Amino acid sequence: MGAFYTGCRVENHVDRSKSTRLSKLLVDTGSEYTWIPASRLESIGVKREKKDVRFIMANGEVVTRSIGFAVLRVGSHFTIDEVVFAEPGDLLLLGARTLEGLNLMVDSARKKLVAAGPLPAACTRAGRLCRRLIDFV
Repeated sequence: MGAFYTGCRVENHVDRSKSTRLSKLLVDTGSEYTWIPASRLESIGVKREKKDVRFIMANGEVVTRSIGFAVLRVGSHFTIDEVVFAEPGDLLLLGARTLEGLNLMVDSARKKLVAAGPLPAACTRAGRLCRRLIDFV
């Protein structure tokens, strides 16, 4: 696939006027979480909500980090997500959960993020396909 980077604005989810801009996050669909420098999250008042969460790194090393909540913006797309308080030496990543929340997907040929299209919706019992699914179950 080849690696590529994107910029991202990170906002405090309680006070959106507090934000920081990151110009270079590695787009990593292999990582569930988005990793943002702890110092940047602290500078905009993002709180550590979950502490001592264990992660296994690509090299097999197990590390503990904190997680908080933030609004993430890439272009005109935005979502709220859990973010990891990255320490010096950690890779800064835009992870799969954030990409899903942004409704963006990777265009590996062009090395960019593109709109993923319409979101799947739950069906109602009135829908023809849903009736068949309900009858099947």
